[in-house]
Amino acid sequence: MASASLQTEISKFMSYVLRHAPHEVGLTLDPEGWVPFEDLKKAVFTRFDVTDADVLEVIETNPKKRFTLMGDRIRAAQGHSVDVDLALAPATPPSQLFHGTTMESWTAIQNAGLKKMQRHHVHLSADTETAKIVAARRKGVHIILEVEAARMHSEGHSFFVTDNEVWLTDHVPSQYLSPISGAES
Repeated sequence: MASASLQTEISKFMSYVLRHAPHEVGLTLDPEGWVPFEDLKKAVFTRFDVTDADVLEVIETNPKKRFTLMGDRIRAAQGHSVDVDLALAPATPPSQLFHGTTMESWTAIQNAGLKKMQRHHVHLSADTETAKIVAARRKGVHIILEVEAARMHSEGHSFFVTDNEVWLTDHVPSQYLSPISGAES
């Protein structure tokens, strides 16, 4: 069994490869982001001294559920900067969704809304706890934004939900956003 720190390194490596740079290790993603699991394991084995069981453990125990394993194929659940179509069906969101960010970013968000930046979608959480975890990855004073998802949806905005329950949309205009009082972490 790989140590917790090694599992984290492997997870970050696999995320990077599957989301942003498959070409760096000789992988080619199909149009939906899938790659043969055996090919990904070979890439992992060239970088880390681990076993098949170690790689499976990283996938199965990853707290962020970053990977989707289906049969003999694997892909990142979301967060791609490379061109992929996850083939997600539109979904009806709950009334509110949440986004963790910083007070510094909130200033720009108030003007332009939440933008997808270099990713394919804006990522939203179904609960404030997950949004707080996301915000904590950033430096600065953290804030949780509430997204009026049901209203957005009723006004024509599309939403999708990934296998690991991350909600995706193309853009969240600022009129659907409000900071949650006392949510700073």
